Amino acid sequence: MTSLSAALGRIQPSATLAMSGKVSELRAQGIDIIGLSAGEPDFDTPDFVKDAAIKAIKEGQTKYTIVDGTAQLKEAVAAKFKRDNDLDYTSAQITVNSGGKHTLFNALVASIDTGDEVIIPAPYWVSYPDIVAFAGGTPVIIAGGADQGYKITPQQLEAVITPKTKWVLLNSPSNPSGAAYSADELKALGAVLERHEHVYVMTDDMYEHIWYAETPFATIAQVCPNLYDRTLTVNGCSKAYAMTGWRIGYAGGPEWLIKGMRKLQSQSTSNPCSISQAAAVAALSGPQDFLKERNIAFQKRRDLVVAMLNDTPGLNCPTPDGAFYVYPDASALMGSKTPKGETIENDEQLIGYFLQEAQVAAVHGAAFGLSPAFRVSYATSDDILVEACTRIQKACAALI
Repeated sequence: MTSLSAALGRIQPSATLAMSGKVSELRAQGIDIIGLSAGEPDFDTPDFVKDAAIKAIKEGQTKYTIVDGTAQLKEAVAAKFKRDNDLDYTSAQITVNSGGKHTLFNALVASIDTGDEVIIPAPYWVSYPDIVAFAGGTPVIIAGGADQGYKITPQQLEAVITPKTKWVLLNSPSNPSGAAYSADELKALGAVLERHEHVYVMTDDMYEHIWYAETPFATIAQVCPNLYDRTLTVNGCSKAYAMTGWRIGYAGGPEWLIKGMRKLQSQSTSNPCSISQAAAVAALSGPQDFLKERNIAFQKRRDLVVAMLNDTPGLNCPTPDGAFYVYPDASALMGSKTPKGETIENDEQLIGYFLQEAQVAAVHGAAFGLSPAFRVSYATSDDILVEACTRIQKACAALI
């Protein structure tokens, strides 16, 4: 008889990855599915990054490296933090990991004890509460609805902090909503956190460079220097540099925490891929002008999708300030009936209806902790987005 661990029983498979797998299965059956579920840029990794990886292979950089990143990559990360965020981190304050998810996992598992609480604004990235639960902590969810621009208020934050609170986890721009906190909004949240010295802040800035707001991107340690010693600033190469498969995440933060994360990594994955690290040095240190060009394309797609979804019966789609997702509210569609007479009672059923009747794959809002809604990734071509949104419009118009 086999028995899995209690820790594994506290988590669920990733809903986003599950939908991507379903899309692959349906396409293999010859079904014309448009997949808007994957959080992956459709742009290719820049050539100068690829060239750096090829050079590293030819030079034999294929051996083990330091557990949490080469000296060269840590220097590049430190330079990036200074250049983009005006944050000073030494190499001892920097960790490099196999993707941003790995960074978050290491930080939470290395610092959470049973009963510790982690405040997570919803809608949230699907992995946040599961990693907290795996580590033995308790996720404390704050709902920031569409009427709040999918962001939480200082009053909401203050109301849920307890003596057991260990972390507050912020993600701006957000996956799944694209919502982004301005510098002033971060300062207001920071003012609350400054009054609670036992609370640490983890900020997931993975979508930092996919930004459309008129005001510049800001991260909390940058605008709230009093929180610097209590903040882990997480980022990575996956989204901005179209390097999802290269698996490089990194963070800057307190040396005691970085040391603990290194210890954990030494007994789990060891170092990130040596070739990927060489590529990441090039990505962070090389020309950055292509980021603006890609943002222009992403913003055009955002405007297209927001307009078409807001022209769809029963949907309300706020306009996000970053990332490449929209998160339309589907409250008006709950209780409606499909042409087959089936009642749409929740957003998971709505997504199932889209998949079956419109051949469009998205991810239901319950997976992100805020319903009824769904996430659409617009990291694909204009033509595909027009076709997908047209199919969704027809499917929603057919509901009674």
